[in-house]
Amino acid sequence: MGPGGEAAALSMRRRVAHRFAVLRDEIADQADRWTLWAPVAFGLGCAGYMTLRFEPPTALAVGLLLAAVVLTAVARRLDSTAAVIVAALLAFTAAGFLSGRIRTLQVSAPIAPAEQRARMVEGWVVDVASPGASGMRLLIAPVAVEGLEPAQTPVRIRVTLRDQPAIAPGGGIRLRAMIGPPPDPASPGAYDFARDAWFHRIGGVGFTLGDATLTDLPAAPWRLRLTMAVNAVRWRLAERIVARMGPGSGGIAAAMVTGHEAWIAPEQTEAMRASGLAHILSISGLHMAIVGGFVFGGVRLLVAAWPWLALRLPGKKVAAVAGLVAVGGYLVISGAPPPAERAAVTAAAAFLAILVDRQAISLRTLAIAALVILAAEPEAACAPGFQMSFAATAALVALAEAWPRAVKEIDIPWWIRAPQAAAVWLGAAIAASFVAGLATGPFAMHHFNRVASYGLIANLLVAPLSSFVIMPFLAVGAVLEPLGLGGPFLAVAGWGIEAMVGVGEATATRPGALVTVASAPGTALPIAFLGVMLLCLWKGPIRWLGAPLAAAVLLWPRPDPPDIWIAADGAAVALRDGGEAILLRPDARRFAADLWARRRGLAVAGDPETVRDARFACDRFACLPIGNDDLAVWAGRKPPRPAELAELCAPGRLVVLRSGYVGRGCENSFLLSADDFAEGGSAELWRRGEGWAVVWANDLRGDRPWTR
Repeated sequence: MGPGGEAAALSMRRRVAHRFAVLRDEIADQADRWTLWAPVAFGLGCAGYMTLRFEPPTALAVGLLLAAVVLTAVARRLDSTAAVIVAALLAFTAAGFLSGRIRTLQVSAPIAPAEQRARMVEGWVVDVASPGASGMRLLIAPVAVEGLEPAQTPVRIRVTLRDQPAIAPGGGIRLRAMIGPPPDPASPGAYDFARDAWFHRIGGVGFTLGDATLTDLPAAPWRLRLTMAVNAVRWRLAERIVARMGPGSGGIAAAMVTGHEAWIAPEQTEAMRASGLAHILSISGLHMAIVGGFVFGGVRLLVAAWPWLALRLPGKKVAAVAGLVAVGGYLVISGAPPPAERAAVTAAAAFLAILVDRQAISLRTLAIAALVILAAEPEAACAPGFQMSFAATAALVALAEAWPRAVKEIDIPWWIRAPQAAAVWLGAAIAASFVAGLATGPFAMHHFNRVASYGLIANLLVAPLSSFVIMPFLAVGAVLEPLGLGGPFLAVAGWGIEAMVGVGEATATRPGALVTVASAPGTALPIAFLGVMLLCLWKGPIRWLGAPLAAAVLLWPRPDPPDIWIAADGAAVALRDGGEAILLRPDARRFAADLWARRRGLAVAGDPETVRDARFACDRFACLPIGNDDLAVWAGRKPPRPAELAELCAPGRLVVLRSGYVGRGCENSFLLSADDFAEGGSAELWRRGEGWAVVWANDLRGDRPWTR
């Protein structure tokens, strides 16, 4: 090698050595931030447990944790910082796995049998749940269910009232209803509603046959009586708010204060979704932050305005205590839904940090709050609400850390300072909305398959209304309304809500306001989550390696959509035609059909019956192809008669029977019947030459307590 080659090689070695030195220094700079990854590791352990296809024995979960603890101890003896960090994070992962197993055993409760039959139910009305597509829903603590022994009776059941107003919480009720287990996923790999119900101890769902009536029952346990008393107060407050404000703005106000969504019009809900404002309707971190921050700021201002008191009390800590009380009270009035519980824990951690002279808003405070939440509710790791709120909060706190601190100037005229402050506030608001949207985008795409194109604009317009008008005036109005004094405050809040709804409707009606995005394979979401966390928690240029990882859900190649979808009970079938889904029974299982279509990036035809009738001849029970389609469907609960079966079962045709298969005649068809759906749940099918490839929902769910 000549002198030139040696010089080039030396230069290359120096560059490599320099880059390794820079990398080493950057890793060393993370010394005070490795603890921030503890809730990430813990949450991955929780999610890993929840998504298993088998129920691990407790001994296995304990053994994994003990092994990780021993590994950590060995790493400490080796005096290797890197080994200690890796082993400690593995220990947190194993601890999350074990906490999921413990939680599953803790909430274990009976599940209603799957047999289709009407049952007489007597029980206590615990709460009024959010309405479903078929009507109002009640959460009931059953005292007796016809045909079930006490040991078989679910702890809670959720019942839809058909053509009947909601019944206030706190009373005994008697009704006849079709009761079954919580529903399976709408399609293979979709969100598991049964798992969610298991951890809420809801062991049965159904709908009433006839009207429900009030009845006298033996005294309920004291905990249940307390819960019903609180829920009765919430319901009466919601009724008063709606009566005072009217159903238009009052329905949204009641939802924002008490969590009851019974009065929100479907058109309002859809407009808020399409505009990216739907998060305002459900009580979450935004509401807790506004209420807690409003009370904190107000009390601190009052203390400072009274010199005698300001000299004797620490105003900031007094305000923090008031903020804690406000957050706790709001949690009770809201009914303590899981998102509100998680937001309250995060807000409480911030106020407690003030009380112990620590920084209130920091990634460390958020990490502690996340660990508390996940330790109490490991199932939250798989909940879209927790994933989105944690990612958004982490991104906003990271933005606050990186936001440049302007030097405070002295003796600046107000007419110069005011525009500067407004410009800074506007820039911060735009940056916060943009960063929060980017952080929550992967989860919104994966779980809800919707992207609000004008969400950033709508949220920027609504943020001042919700922060300075709607929530503060609603809070004061709700406190004073039981005394009959809340009218003026609720009126101001109503004006703000009307303006917010106007913004939502204006943006929702714009062309392309709502874009449907097909779900990526399940592997993409944890990769995107780790990418978001790398961007938020790491200090230094390496953090930008998280950007392509965070975009995994957006960039991951989508598999070919299935050609056929079948509901879990065989009652509804959809056929893919290009980018559209043709529903063979548009009125059956419509929620599940829409959910499946969005998840696969398909649009349901604008006039489903007209599109279907161009290709299928359908009557009350049967759908037969008119042209070259190789699909036939029987929707009756009773098996078809021999002549009907012969017409359905043409050779080489896919035949879907909601009923059982009785008799002969389908030997040359690909037949799926009630027995298949009872075992496999919902299904997706792909054409493979002359045959079909089938994926069943229950094969992906595995054998877990909530799937049995």
